[in-house]
Amino acid sequence: MISTYPFVSGKYLIAGEWIQTENTAHVLNPADHQEVVGEVALCTEEQVELAISAAAKAFETWSKSEIEDRANRMKLAADEIKASVEENVTLLIRENGKVLVEAKKDLLRCVDIMNEAAEELLEWWKPESIPGSQKVQIRKRPRGVTAVISPWNSPMILTFKRVIPAVLAGNTVVVKPATSCPLTIMSFLKTVASYFPEGVINVVTGSGGVIGNKLCSDPRIRTIAFVGSTETGKEIMRAASGTVKNVYMELGGNDAAIILEDANLDESAIKRLRFGVLRAAGQVCSAIKRIYVHESRYGELVEKLRKEFQHIKVGNGIQPDAEMGPLNNKAQYEYVNGLIERARKSGATVITGGIHLDPESWDKGYYILPAIITGVDQKSEIVRAEQFGPVIPILPFKEDEEVISLANDSEFGLRASVWTEDESKAIEFADRLEAGAVFHNNHTVFQDLHLDFPGLKESGLSRETRHCGLEFFADSYGFAN
Repeated sequence: MISTYPFVSGKYLIAGEWIQTENTAHVLNPADHQEVVGEVALCTEEQVELAISAAAKAFETWSKSEIEDRANRMKLAADEIKASVEENVTLLIRENGKVLVEAKKDLLRCVDIMNEAAEELLEWWKPESIPGSQKVQIRKRPRGVTAVISPWNSPMILTFKRVIPAVLAGNTVVVKPATSCPLTIMSFLKTVASYFPEGVINVVTGSGGVIGNKLCSDPRIRTIAFVGSTETGKEIMRAASGTVKNVYMELGGNDAAIILEDANLDESAIKRLRFGVLRAAGQVCSAIKRIYVHESRYGELVEKLRKEFQHIKVGNGIQPDAEMGPLNNKAQYEYVNGLIERARKSGATVITGGIHLDPESWDKGYYILPAIITGVDQKSEIVRAEQFGPVIPILPFKEDEEVISLANDSEFGLRASVWTEDESKAIEFADRLEAGAVFHNNHTVFQDLHLDFPGLKESGLSRETRHCGLEFFADSYGFAN
């Protein structure tokens, strides 16, 4: 058993105290859903009220703290977090399903977020003087209590990218992790919280309806940072409108990859495409969800991607040679399987690949082999839906105008990619694609923590773009004399 596990299982955090509850639910291992990894506390509305009150009280003093003190505390916490990565990585794999290399990268990325945001704070917080006849300064102040509502697909990074800048900007937080994999988040936050005054970081777990409704409607919550589905995002916006909160959201995506006639489809390019589709078993909002390829290259791409998928080793993420793990939970497993089966019944061709690392335990986990879907059109459910799994529809196109129209024909607008040897053509496409970011000959993430961009349409709003997200958690105001 992992040493940090008993200190967070079945508990929630309020004002520095980890409180054990009787009302809990099992956290299951998606690689073996008969294995109970731990317990998640099912907090009541009254307990959420206590967490908000603790955060509001702590804000009175933490908001007045020196920024150097905030940064130093965070760097010390980062050092301890870094030393605990090895003992936490197995816990993350067991409750989330990620493979070893992905899980370890996620945990180390949390350390990067802590250190880089602490460094950025010191320069970013300084007042900015505006030249002119009137002496004007732009100054900053923390906003208040922040609610961070985290997803199950990439729980660590997507929690730390919100909690860390919020705390550094002088706010206090109430964190609500996903119930299917809260333990590693709480293990890390247990360490981080110990470096800050009581009540600066609070954690409540349980029903999204109970906790989310309270967080979104309480007037003491001034900022909501949410990552999750578009439908849930809409509900949060409605609930938050009553008290006009600051809301920023990373929501769903249906990313299009466009393969032009001159694209280089060598081994390296196919591996980048594979990674863009299958990273975290496809459970990434910015993963490739549909591929449009010029009709002259259609057969070539399908065959090359089929061969690439054949070699993917699928199994328990704890195995060092596993390249893709299970889906995180039963609901998502059933949803993706349903999409595939309905596509097959509609006449589409389903091409599966991959290697079962442990065939005998296959049925114990939420495993799905990578699948390519052909013989579908723009109206097909598998094309229009956010699959959020290891499945990719591939469609041919003839003309540039046609494919731009097809790519934009979605309520989502998170990311896109253009695959061509002509950079100017890629830029031309990027200018016309309705996406928050467009990649050329790749479909990945921004490595620089200072760079991120909001999704368009129903893919999100007001996401951080610079300064490690610090600016979203503070109010800027003008001072003139």
